[in-house]
Amino acid sequence: MINVLVVDDDTRVARVNAAYVERVPGFRVAGQAHSATEALHRMESLPRPDLVLLDHHLPDETGLAVVQEMRRRGLQIDVIMVTAARDLATVREALRQGVLQYLVKPFSFAGLRDKLESYAAVRRTLDRGGTAEQADVDLIFGTLASATTPDLPTGHSPRTAGLVRRALLDAEGSLSAQEVAEETGLSRQTAQRYLKLLERTGQARLTLRYGDAGRPEHRYARTARD
Repeated sequence: MINVLVVDDDTRVARVNAAYVERVPGFRVAGQAHSATEALHRMESLPRPDLVLLDHHLPDETGLAVVQEMRRRGLQIDVIMVTAARDLATVREALRQGVLQYLVKPFSFAGLRDKLESYAAVRRTLDRGGTAEQADVDLIFGTLASATTPDLPTGHSPRTAGLVRRALLDAEGSLSAQEVAEETGLSRQTAQRYLKLLERTGQARLTLRYGDAGRPEHRYARTARD
């Protein structure tokens, strides 16, 4: 279970974001904070959160200042910025400071769910240890997804698309949405949505498997060009 600290100066927004987090399997809310000072205090309290959803506009400091102070104190906690700050200077600085994801307000539950599921999948890959192929490294940093899945529809994450595509590339045969979900750690609904996207864009091939009774099973495989 991944423990999440939700930080937002607006208590109503914090409650909504916390409710979204609780709807994503594998995540739970460890607490809420509404200022930089409170956020840092909660990060140092036991048990410490694994992930912080961090607003940038806080009453006593900026979110990026919080990240700087976290690093100064040696707090190795992952950060996803959840903010209305759209200026590229803030985005660039977030990238430089090691922020893993950047979600611009307003957003839907599906938008946050995709970020969290992508984070969980990458975390599992890193926690496995061992060695990585270049494709695995590219996927972790998001470059593979961006390069192979251009012009994604609104609400779709390049990193999540990359995770699903990687599952197809690694498979010896075709996979169902449930099998992709188990391989990537995504929900079955999310896996199905991205499989359909990859099929529409020519990066996956759909076949039907007919059983003894009931509806045929949809199965997906990498395309011949892969």
